[in-house]
Amino acid sequence: MSRDLAIDLGTANTLVYVSGKGIVLNEPSVIAVNSKTNQVLAVGQNAWEMIGRTPGHIVAVRPLRSGAITDFDITQKMIRLVLQKAGVSRLTKPKVIICVPSAITEVETRAVEEATRQAGASDVILLEQPFAAAIGANLPVSEPIGSMIIDIGGGTSECAIISLGGIVTSKSVRIGGFDLDGSVQTYLRREYGLAVGEKTAENIKVAIGAAWLKSNPVKAEVKGRDILTGLPKIVIINRSEIYEAIKENINDIVNTVKQCLAEAPPDLSQDLISYGIHLTGGSGQLTGLDQRLADDTMLPIQLVDAPLECVVLGAGKCLKSFEHFKDYYKTKHRRKNTGN
Repeated sequence: MSRDLAIDLGTANTLVYVSGKGIVLNEPSVIAVNSKTNQVLAVGQNAWEMIGRTPGHIVAVRPLRSGAITDFDITQKMIRLVLQKAGVSRLTKPKVIICVPSAITEVETRAVEEATRQAGASDVILLEQPFAAAIGANLPVSEPIGSMIIDIGGGTSECAIISLGGIVTSKSVRIGGFDLDGSVQTYLRREYGLAVGEKTAENIKVAIGAAWLKSNPVKAEVKGRDILTGLPKIVIINRSEIYEAIKENINDIVNTVKQCLAEAPPDLSQDLISYGIHLTGGSGQLTGLDQRLADDTMLPIQLVDAPLECVVLGAGKCLKSFEHFKDYYKTKHRRKNTGN
């Protein structure tokens, strides 16, 4: 018997919710391929562990960047394997709700739909990530109350103000956790002549990164390769340095949120003063990001429970009450404002 699925196809992580079971998969959006034979060697966590550690003919890649499909064939293979891990076979043709960035283009929309159908879905319904996050956070999206959600992912940062089942205004910027990692790598190369890999930069960001200058000071030991000598090298860095490294990225995210607020009708702005803004997404957990947003917007900011799972949980609720949420799906949903 076919079980319908909800998928949060994120730049950093892919999560799958199966009706009647809940979240059955939460793994990195990475696939490892033998470039000589085009054979898929690993997907998810196993592929993620190969990043930066493979011989030349084995490529561990993220087929989605900045919320967009960069390689259709690889993405299709990854989705097929993800569906197989979730229990989908040739005999089962599930209906799939797949969450996508609100700023996705028509070309990208068709690519996601086609890749999912080719992977084994009988029907593909697209749901915008801010809407899914708002539903997952139990916000009153159907009521005449202004609710604001900020979703900070690996490749995109999105914010939306929702009322009466519609997005009143939304903004997005293709900046997320991976851009922060890249800024950490650039800083270490420039200031210390140290080359580090993608995973090392992410670990540094998680351990001592901060979006708020007043965050508690901490230090970390970083191991990498000396650019001049080519030899292994160790340096000690502190939180304020990582704050400086990612400051411009954080400023861009904060400015996007402020632009969204600037376009909100006055009555909905009053609601936000009372109910605040809800923060979701894996990169929303960056130390001090909630305080930084609160300082700049002068509004209460609340990091939701399970911020990484919030989007797929919202899509899972849509599976349970498919008809109730049918007007929210992207094929029928119309926004007054789109992302920049």
